[in-house]
Amino acid sequence: MAPDTSNPVIKAEALDLTFQTNDGPVHALKDVSLDIHKGDFVSFIGPSGCGKTTFLRCIAGLEHPTGGSLSVNGMTPEAARQARAYGYVFQAAGLYPWRTIARNISLPLEIMGYSKADQKQRVESVLDLVELSGFGSKFPWQLSGGMQQRASIARALSFDADILLMDEPFGALDEIVRDHLNEQLLALWARTEKTIGFVTHSIPEAVYLSTKIVVMSPRPGRIADVIESSLPRQRPLDIRDSKEFIDIAHRVREGLRAGHADDA
Repeated sequence: MAPDTSNPVIKAEALDLTFQTNDGPVHALKDVSLDIHKGDFVSFIGPSGCGKTTFLRCIAGLEHPTGGSLSVNGMTPEAARQARAYGYVFQAAGLYPWRTIARNISLPLEIMGYSKADQKQRVESVLDLVELSGFGSKFPWQLSGGMQQRASIARALSFDADILLMDEPFGALDEIVRDHLNEQLLALWARTEKTIGFVTHSIPEAVYLSTKIVVMSPRPGRIADVIESSLPRQRPLDIRDSKEFIDIAHRVREGLRAGHADDA
């Protein structure tokens, strides 16, 4: 499915965010304007402290901009959160150790008041989606780090929100596991046609996964470049050896360097 470019799912215009601290104001985001359309896979990349996660949290209604405008599905982020417009995957899996994998995944469904039968059906469906069928009765400590993160993704998918926000979910995993999960995430995106916002520090990961790469500069976080990927939607891992992939990665790297130069 090609992204729908008619009406943005997420629209930011001249977004600013300044935190007030005891040491004075901290300018986290400055003049950020961006459209994300239905079916886009958008990665945010930049140095630590550049506002990648802050922008994702603004989309989720977890932080509140101090200037500009931001809409999600035509609503304020707070209204979109109340409408359960998105699922959120954090850096750590955040699974409760005393609950089985199935009961961890069903937690948002319990809070939302889904029936036991509906919970069971949805949990089984998303476990299959992330290739964890048969592991629902296990506890988090019985699963590898990569499997725990897949369970965390399943929990975010359980109530079938159209938007999936992912804050560096694979950053703590080794390269082999990360490659495998990147492949699985692309396959999941192809099956579900979700709109995905993905924070990463990895240039290869950003290029491999995304239809659009947003390169951010050091604080105050600004958009240094927006790169529309020309790679096909079907992407085997060895596409990373192609000239097209290397050229996009080079542009990302140049955007990161330019952002640092602007800050100097």
